[in-house]
Amino acid sequence: AVVSTQSTGNKKTTVRFVCTSDTHNQTERYNFEIPPGDVLIHAGDFSQVGDITEIYHFADWLDTLPHPIKIVIPGNHELTFDPVCMRGDRGTEHREKMVERLSQSCTLLEDTTAIVHGIKIFGSPWQPEFGGWAYNLIRGDECQAKWLEIPTDTDFLITHGPPAGHGDLCRNKIRAGCVDLLQEIQTRVKPQYHIFGHIHEDSGVTTDGQTKFVNASMCDSRYHANQYPILIDMPRVSEEMVLKSCPAEWRPEIDPRTRGGNSRYFS
Repeated sequence: AVVSTQSTGNKKTTVRFVCTSDTHNQTERYNFEIPPGDVLIHAGDFSQVGDITEIYHFADWLDTLPHPIKIVIPGNHELTFDPVCMRGDRGTEHREKMVERLSQSCTLLEDTTAIVHGIKIFGSPWQPEFGGWAYNLIRGDECQAKWLEIPTDTDFLITHGPPAGHGDLCRNKIRAGCVDLLQEIQTRVKPQYHIFGHIHEDSGVTTDGQTKFVNASMCDSRYHANQYPILIDMPRVSEEMVLKSCPAEWRPEIDPRTRGGNSRYFS
């Protein structure tokens, strides 16, 4: 696989993933175009506070992009997506309305898996407690229990927050990453890629020799929209191998290449 910010992929032999995160409703302020590709990934914080106008604006922006498949998770700024933040009937109704709109433009993952071109992608919006924002977990037992939900056969892991030691260095020189997440990645899950955002000032790619860690934040620490997406080119898998990787209950009775809505299987 090749990781870069430059467009070098071969459409016939590779699947291009365009990795983004932390656009914070600033999509109209970028002075460059989002590179084309097969799959767009957004690792959360597409809004400032999860306001309904921001969510609709983000969904409308997704609709303008040419990528056939778009995978999105919420982040800690999507307050209105977190069931804990949106308690009560009115909050639930508000959340359902926004999820419905966003799901028309992408596949939204919240502790769920999608299979894309035979590649298993698991997405989770959680991170260790970080201010009074959404999807917060107390470090220790809560974080550990959540990360145990990541399937062992995950190829691409998407979380909003980083693991400890990779793309997690804040301006104050404190590392905000999760030790328990790193432990699960290195000892059990062992994904090829871990894609996240959250810490704007430490965007880029690192590796432990086993997993490549991609902080795809597009806003910098001052919320200026000036950081490029990160591109991943993966070898294209044959249709036969794609079908073998797909659980039987996910295989549609119609043409499996049909895409739409919040489907979990794409070939």
